[in-house]
Amino acid sequence: MKRIAVFTSGGDAPGMNAAIRAVVRTATYHGIEVYGIMRGYSGMIKGEFVRLDSASVSNTVQKGGTILKSARSMKFMTKEGRQQAFDQLVNNGIEGLVAIGGNGTFTGAMIFEEEFGIPTVGAPGTIDNDLYGTDYTIGYDTAVNTALECIDKIRDTADSHDRCFFVEVMGRDSGYIAIPCAIGGGAEIVMIPETQMSTDVVIDTLQSGWQRSKTSFIVIVAEGDEPGNATQVADRVKTAIPQLDTRVTIVGHIQRGGSPTAADRLLASQLGIAAVEGLMNGMRNVMAGIIDKKLVYTPFTDTINKKKLINQSFMRMVEILSV
Repeated sequence: MKRIAVFTSGGDAPGMNAAIRAVVRTATYHGIEVYGIMRGYSGMIKGEFVRLDSASVSNTVQKGGTILKSARSMKFMTKEGRQQAFDQLVNNGIEGLVAIGGNGTFTGAMIFEEEFGIPTVGAPGTIDNDLYGTDYTIGYDTAVNTALECIDKIRDTADSHDRCFFVEVMGRDSGYIAIPCAIGGGAEIVMIPETQMSTDVVIDTLQSGWQRSKTSFIVIVAEGDEPGNATQVADRVKTAIPQLDTRVTIVGHIQRGGSPTAADRLLASQLGIAAVEGLMNGMRNVMAGIIDKKLVYTPFTDTINKKKLINQSFMRMVEILSV
């Protein structure tokens, strides 16, 4: 393999640049030319390729976002769009791809390889940490620490004014961000998609705390929780417990930005190297990940279709520590 390309796709995550840097420098180390594809699959279709070398990724390991940018491509979901992407890769002599992204990114890569035979190895880049085949995804540690810093500040004002704050964190399909934020932030309740806690349980828990003379509360809500978002849950609680002074804070997209933590820089570097060397060893349609501190390659079919389970003991921790 003489020439490969790397791209980022889907939502940005802190550490993506560290992964790009690792891919470029690993390829250079092994004598392989590497190109960056701008704006993911959209740029692949348009032929937005840039030659990358060691110098071009200098001073990027600490930067948030992605220097290759990201975009969603409806056109790539069509056979015609994928044909155009393949033609661009062939015209530029690209023999293999490193895809940094999440479920949607790997789904596209798997279909693309099945149709046109371009091998792809993925590196898991998503703050949600919801991909099967790795203990942690690139960007997750940073996102949790960013959200937790916000919750610490909210706790101060909740305590000062005897208020109940409903704090919404990211996690459309997963509570992986919400749970450590609840434990580390001293929350009384955490609502995640995996458990589908009813609003009635939230009301009962808050009323019980109020009767024990608790005057301030933090409720962490993952944005994809079944009963609704933080605002909807807070409205129902306010109706049921009118004496409770409620507020809502949505942490939002700041969880995606910022300089990656040391843990994310290390993980991104490990997986960037593993992705390139996986391609060199003939792997295709797999994601590089770390499980129990060991490098593993998981087929895209498993990464996409298998559910990464929440550790239920963490939910019990929230209950015990909120007494």
